[in-house]
Amino acid sequence: MGLMLIETEATPNPATLKFLPGRAVMDAGTRDFATPEEAEASPLAEALSNLGDVTGVFFGRDFISVTAAPGVEWTGLKPDVLGILLDHFSANMPLFRQGSAGFSVPAEESFTDDPEDADIVAQIKELIETRVRPAVANDGGDIVYRGFDKGKVYLQMQGACSGCPSSTATLKNGIEQLLKYYVPEVTEVRAV
Repeated sequence: MGLMLIETEATPNPATLKFLPGRAVMDAGTRDFATPEEAEASPLAEALSNLGDVTGVFFGRDFISVTAAPGVEWTGLKPDVLGILLDHFSANMPLFRQGSAGFSVPAEESFTDDPEDADIVAQIKELIETRVRPAVANDGGDIVYRGFDKGKVYLQMQGACSGCPSSTATLKNGIEQLLKYYVPEVTEVRAV
């Protein structure tokens, strides 16, 4: 039984820390737990939110980001979070309870894209996949495409990105400029 080391990284949101167990967390996609009810789908997310000082848990491909409640100091919380993560990964426990869907709702269900916009939508999704998501993942979060309607692109921020003050700015400036540059049909980017 090798000794397991979990690395931690800061994110742009001071309340959120990123924990890297050194192995894959999610095989595909990401999962955001914003409430204790959502966390019940995963024994690990539930254990973390049961600490009482945790307001959000997010599973990425190779990391878990944990958001502390307002006013909570990470110095006291970090050992507890690390303990739960170590127990979980060293026992190779399942990430999700049986019967609970271990993936997010397909993005297509949020907005119905106009079939005439199919090419534009494909371009937007491609850009988000190749340019936007890798950058956001570095910050311990994710961005999900939610729809395109009359020039407006709807995106959802998850994980560390959803609560941090810079996320709206990032969305408006960086992503909007990028999408407008490559896809002239885009007039605006909105967070949902």
